[in-house]
Amino acid sequence: MRGRPWVGAVLLLGVQLPALWLTAAVEVYTSKEVVAVNGTNQRLKCTFSSSSPVSQQLAVTWNFQPEDLSSHEPVFYYLKEPYHPPSGRFKERVTWDGDILRNDVSIVIWNLQPTDNGTFTCQVTNWPDVYGTIGEVRLRVVQKVSFSEIHFLAVAIGSASVLMIIVVTVVIICRQRRKKAQKRMEVADTEL
Repeated sequence: MRGRPWVGAVLLLGVQLPALWLTAAVEVYTSKEVVAVNGTNQRLKCTFSSSSPVSQQLAVTWNFQPEDLSSHEPVFYYLKEPYHPPSGRFKERVTWDGDILRNDVSIVIWNLQPTDNGTFTCQVTNWPDVYGTIGEVRLRVVQKVSFSEIHFLAVAIGSASVLMIIVVTVVIICRQRRKKAQKRMEVADTEL
């Protein structure tokens, strides 16, 4: 073994190489929860990162798991071009809204219904990165928008603006009355 120290190095590299191969995977990022109003359209954002450049074999799969935990349903598939579902609840209700070159594989669901409540999964494979995380988006379809902090802030700012306008108007009216009163007093003094 004295004359061949490189053999040990090759064996060690051979053991570590599969471990390095497994770390090269696609990472998928999504919004964890989305709330949308019944009858509207909603973009489900999904982006990814890959240790390999975007390949011609990049595939995107969107699936849906209803809240009642019935079977998964296909929503959308992409391989070189978008493929819409030929049947099911999302037929003619889903469109591609991604840009592969920007690592964006988002979709838009049209005309949301309460039956669309559930979890959407986004999976990306980019050869040779075929393993990786699966992104999940929980969608809640509501009848009307709930009163959130943003709405509270908008009401507070609107109320403050109205109050400010009222105060400025009162100040202007008071000044004009004072000026008129002073003119009357001046006229009365000149008449005397």
